[in-house]
Amino acid sequence: MRADAQRNYDRLLDEARQAFIVHGTDVALEDIARHARLGVGTLYRHFPDRYALMNAVFEQEVEALAARGRELLGEEDSAAALTKWLHAVAAHSTIYRGLAAAIMEASDAKMPACRTKMPTTGGSLLWRAQQAGTIRADVTIGDLLKLTYAIVVTAEKNTEDRGLFRRLMSVMTDGIRTRDAAEDTEDPVDAPAAQAQPAAAPAPAGQQV
Repeated sequence: MRADAQRNYDRLLDEARQAFIVHGTDVALEDIARHARLGVGTLYRHFPDRYALMNAVFEQEVEALAARGRELLGEEDSAAALTKWLHAVAAHSTIYRGLAAAIMEASDAKMPACRTKMPTTGGSLLWRAQQAGTIRADVTIGDLLKLTYAIVVTAEKNTEDRGLFRRLMSVMTDGIRTRDAAEDTEDPVDAPAAQAQPAAAPAPAGQQV
């Protein structure tokens, strides 16, 4: 990629990241291009559709979640390690309103960073906990990610209930434990993830990014 094209690419990614945080992932792509001081044609040359842009924005962050998962593989309590990682995934999704819904709706080809890397990382944590007998054997990592994203979407739509996110995450993580493991369970949530709340409601239509 030429140096000027790389600069444009980086500017678009920076503007998109900020726009997704402030206005959600359904923000107008034209607004992103305008705030990057580039034409919308330049945006589409780099990113053919919204999913391509979202995938590029979140690729580095997905790698950070994967690194966190690899770190948690070293924890003694494998069920707690899985729970911490699921909370980290949920906390990341709450930063970008609409991300969880987009991941649920997208195909693997549309958002490969989120749809393929996450199951690989989480699958290792789940397998380890299942081998230890602390997590139900019939649960798949696909099940857990779908439930996690569904909880985020639900919390985004019910922002007046500030405790909903944590309660639903607790119901899920308690429910996947085996009966023996559930008898003596604490809530092993990372502090930043525990404090995560859904993003604020979107700005009124027509408001600038």
